[in-house]
Formats: sequence, C-alpha cells, structure tokens
Amino acid sequence: MSQEFIHIPVLLSETIESLAIKPDGLYVDCTTGGGGHSFEIVKKLSEGGRLIAIDQDSAALEAAGKKLAPFSDRVTFIHDNFLNLESILGGAQPDGILMDLGVSSYQIDTPERGFSYMKDAPLDMRMNPGASLSAFNVVNDYSEEELARIIFEYGEERFSRKIASSIVRRRAEKPVETTFELASIVSESVPRNPHEPHPEKRTFQAIRIEVNGELDVIEPAIRAGAAALKPGGRLSVITFHSLEDRIVKRVFAELIKGCVCPPEFPVCVCGKVPVLKPVTKKPITAANEELELNTRSHSAKLRSAEKL
Repeated sequence: MSQEFIHIPVLLSETIESLAIKPDGLYVDCTTGGGGHSFEIVKKLSEGGRLIAIDQDSAALEAAGKKLAPFSDRVTFIHDNFLNLESILGGAQPDGILMDLGVSSYQIDTPERGFSYMKDAPLDMRMNPGASLSAFNVVNDYSEEELARIIFEYGEERFSRKIASSIVRRRAEKPVETTFELASIVSESVPRNPHEPHPEKRTFQAIRIEVNGELDVIEPAIRAGAAALKPGGRLSVITFHSLEDRIVKRVFAELIKGCVCPPEFPVCVCGKVPVLKPVTKKPITAANEELELNTRSHSAKLRSAEKL
C-alpha cells in the first residue's frame, strides 16, 4: 500500500506508566498497530527483556517491524488474533500485557480498507484482510432483521430499523458496494441533527464490530491474559466506546472480586479467589493537551490491574 502507516497511540505515557516496565521483563502488545505503544515499551527493555508484538493485520506488523527495527533483537512478531493469546504464549508468563482495542488510525485513514464514511472506497472493514467476512457481505447478505439488530446493539442507533429497511430496499436494485453508498443510505434514514454532523458513525461502527467479531474476543482474551501473567504483572486495556468498556469493566470487576456466591451465603462455596487487584480506582482518560492534539483520544479509557 502506498499510504504511510500512521498511528497516533492514545494515552501513551499513562499506558507505559501503568505497565510498570521492568528492563528484563517479558511484555505483550496484543494489538501492535503501527507500533506506537510497542516502541515505548521496547525502549525501556534491556537486552534481557522481550516484547511479543501481535496483530491480525499484516500491514500493521510490516509497519511496526520498520518502526521497531532498532530493537529487533528484543521483539517477536506474531501475525494472529489476540483471542489466541493462550496458545501464542505457550505457557510463558509475561510481566505485562497491553490490549489497545481501537481500530488503528492507519486502517481508518487508508481509503481502500473501507473503514471510513469520510472516504469513498469498496465496503471492506476487515482488520485481517485475509478474513472471509467483509462489510460488503454483511450489508448485502444479512437479513433486514439481522441488520437492524447489529446496528441497534453495536451502534446503539435508535433508527436501526429504518436504516436496515433502507439498506434492503436499496440493495434490491443493486448491491451496496461502497462506503459512500452506505453513508448516503444512513444519512437519508436518520433525521437531521445540527449537533451531530456524522450520523453514519454509529452504523459504520456496528458493521465494523460485526465483521471483525470485536466484542467476542475481549472477555476470553482478558481472562487468558490474567491467567498467564506473572504474579505482580500488569494488564492494561484501552477502550474506545462504551460497548468495549462495559465488557472490560465487568470482567475486571469479576477477576478483582473473586467470589461469586450470593451475598446471603454465610461462607464461600464457589471457591473463586481474586486474581487481580486494581492499579487505579477509576479509568484513566486523556489529558486536555492530548485531547487538543488527537481527536481520537476523546473516548479512550485506560483500565489497569495487577496479578495477585
């Protein structure tokens, strides 16, 4: 691809601080992207330290490889989905794991990837270009009922039924093939709101989540990460919308609490014990300076916990 891989990592200093990096430690960046967070992690490692850089996007790994070239002896690149974290680690116990759940700036800004409603391109939205399901398949093959459900659940869109109906009506004439075609269907289906210039955002988010199974991987990956961590190791997760954050918040709470017995039980019978302790009580959000420089940091939240 001709476009340079650009990804501005959000909450960079806060994330690195949350991981409490040891120079000779083992660290995992589950969503390497352009290598922004990875670069700051590996800079802090000595020759005895190691970073495992995972991404399902081969273009991301290629770009990260160039960025991390000065430290190549300390990095292992893995082309995979972090859902497979347990098998990737193969019993290794990391000192820190980072999961940055957002779609990368590069993926949004590269028109041919079909993520953006601001640029015309074939409907795609696959984070892993080798995956079989694309946005074109979802928009043109899913039933009206399925489309309405996805747009409502994953986009939190009040007008999901109207949008789904419009998509089905339009595709009966010809397939919906481009991002601009889909964006125009959405904008025509949603009442104008002067306070919301881009009503397409929610529907595009919903279809992207469906294409990539984004919400399905979060809980198992966090549980696998928490189980694999060395005692005292840190798990840090960055979310970009409420659907992701709710899952992370719930799973962290369960792993921090341990016991799931009803409160009226006099003694614990479930046998579950706390696995993590919180590093911060509240999620960390971007400072004013970052908010001004990077609009994509506005919705970002960082949660971090330490293995007991």
